[in-house]
Amino acid sequence: MQVKAEARYIRVSPQKARLVVDLIRGQQVEKARTTLRTTNKRIAPTVVKVLESAIANATSRNEDVDVDRLIVSEAYVNEGPRMKRVRPAPMGRAYRYQRRLAHIVIKVTEKEA
Repeated sequence: MQVKAEARYIRVSPQKARLVVDLIRGQQVEKARTTLRTTNKRIAPTVVKVLESAIANATSRNEDVDVDRLIVSEAYVNEGPRMKRVRPAPMGRAYRYQRRLAHIVIKVTEKEA
């Protein structure tokens, strides 16, 4: 059984979020939790929240799920919409820039014995 949790419209660029999410793909849940807590990136606490949510979803969907046997089967980051902003520039001009948003998805499954 595969259970999913996702955080949408997170205010970080998807490229930076992928650096953290790639660290936990395929790991056991406890090891992934430890890895994220020791990772020195701004997005790491948000990824921990998504992982905790996936674990909670797994336990609420099926009561006899062993949390120690859960592994992160899929973890990926999709690009969200971009917020277009304007920055003042010299001589009355304006430069446009984009603030990127990300959707973080983590799926956990129970490893067969």
